[in-house]
Amino acid sequence: MRVTQKGQVTIPKDLRDALGIGAGTDVEFERNGDTIVVRKTNVENGRGRQLVERLRGRGDVAMTTDEIMGLTRGS
Repeated sequence: MRVTQKGQVTIPKDLRDALGIGAGTDVEFERNGDTIVVRKTNVENGRGRQLVERLRGRGDVAMTTDEIMGLTRGS
């Protein structure tokens, strides 16, 4: 298997099938010495969830959601 110029590799179909990895599945990588382990990411702890948790409570606008939506909709 060869790494592309962008650092990409193709996970063989038999491994994807065995792990239930399809298009859009989040995976994570773990390094253990010279070995890299690839596993499906638990959707509960995926990238989107991590981003939300990192941003939670950082807003400093003293507006309600309805006021913000009114501004974005131009009403």
